[in-house]
Amino acid sequence: MKVLVTGASGQLGMDVVRIVKEAGHETIPCSREQLDIVDLEQSIQVVCRFRPDVVIHCAAYTAVDAAETDIDGAYTVNASGTRNVALAAEKVGAKLVYISTDYVFDGMSESPYYEYDNTNPQSVYGKSKRAGEVLAQALSSSCFIVRTSWVYGLHGNNFVKTMLKLGQEKPLLQVVHDQKGSPTYTVDLARFLAELIQTEKYGIYHASNSGSCTWFEFTQAILEDAVKLAGIQVTAKLEPCTSDQFVRPAPRPRNSVMEHMSIRTNGFQDLRTWREGLRDFLQELNHNSKLAP
Repeated sequence: MKVLVTGASGQLGMDVVRIVKEAGHETIPCSREQLDIVDLEQSIQVVCRFRPDVVIHCAAYTAVDAAETDIDGAYTVNASGTRNVALAAEKVGAKLVYISTDYVFDGMSESPYYEYDNTNPQSVYGKSKRAGEVLAQALSSSCFIVRTSWVYGLHGNNFVKTMLKLGQEKPLLQVVHDQKGSPTYTVDLARFLAELIQTEKYGIYHASNSGSCTWFEFTQAILEDAVKLAGIQVTAKLEPCTSDQFVRPAPRPRNSVMEHMSIRTNGFQDLRTWREGLRDFLQELNHNSKLAP
């Protein structure tokens, strides 16, 4: 198959390109320079030139806090941009994979969210991504919506890299313990996408590494495993704190754990546990000499 990837120079996009290629498909990586999704004419032109069988749409506005004041910017990319990609994919009869987020939920549920639970995004980012879901489903006849959470990978900045850096520099590290979710390694998500695109099992999927933890528990695991796997020297004392002590412009879901019902009922293998994914990531980071001993 021929697979076009938008946002191919991003954290998820780079791993999607690599994993899909390793699965034996021809990949067409498109960064913003090659394909500016906010330009409808260019989106259609580029997709029509390559005529892919699948478009994996990773490009997104992901600055969660900045979106609270840059409302038009978030919607231009996440809603209008997704519309453009969906129209272009439909024009050539390509399957569309839209990467969405746990932020489409309000986070108030006591239990994990199912794929077809009502959405109720609280942040501008979450609302703009939900708008993208609606447009993708309305405009594509062959659409997969894949919601994920707490994503980290080798490329770009993320929570794991930040905690590793701060853990080696700060005397005290306070991390919120009243928000829980499922950390997701980009490689594991990309492997699932590579399997998904070979089917016609369209619909909404929740795809994160299995299991859940709080941000505090995640940080504990990051530092523990980094000490064991790479022998880094952690100077920081780790302390739990509440979300109220760490106020940010955009509200975060208190609970963003998602059930993987669609993965199970459609016969796919669930993603491995978040702890296994984390260990593999840290070993990969160490192997690439980006994890200082």
